Amino acid sequence: MKTTLLLTAAAAASLAFATGASAGTCPADQMRADARTAGETMPAKVTDTELAFVALGDQIGGLDNRRLRLRRLVVLPGGVVPWHSHTDRPALIMTVAGEITEYSSTCAVGIDHKPGDVAREVKGVSHWWKNNGKVPAVLIAADIKNDAEPAAAGDHM
Repeated sequence: MKTTLLLTAAAAASLAFATGASAGTCPADQMRADARTAGETMPAKVTDTELAFVALGDQIGGLDNRRLRLRRLVVLPGGVVPWHSHTDRPALIMTVAGEITEYSSTCAVGIDHKPGDVAREVKGVSHWWKNNGKVPAVLIAADIKNDAEPAAAGDHM
């Protein structure tokens, strides 16, 4: 019985990897260096709440004016997190409820994020997000914010 369960789990895992892109990522055949150069520019139906932060200058030398922060974003149906860049602000975004679509500068198609998906936001990526669903999308974001830099044009929140 145990062997059958292990073989079934291994087969399911193999099938998941054989079908192409992982959940919440751009399909390999849709990746492009400049797939998009712009997107929605105004936030709509979104709240962004900072839950906690750690001042990094006290923790790691050379990181004065930077904070590791944890935020909760709630994007209502039809809501938008506008076009923004992640130069100097890496982040991880986890979808915890609902679904949301990311429109990335590096992907020719929208990337759907379901609960449990984690998006990596790094230098060289610009994107915007939209809730095309019927229920709120709840995201948890961890990022490094440079408080010494003025908000860039198009910075989202």
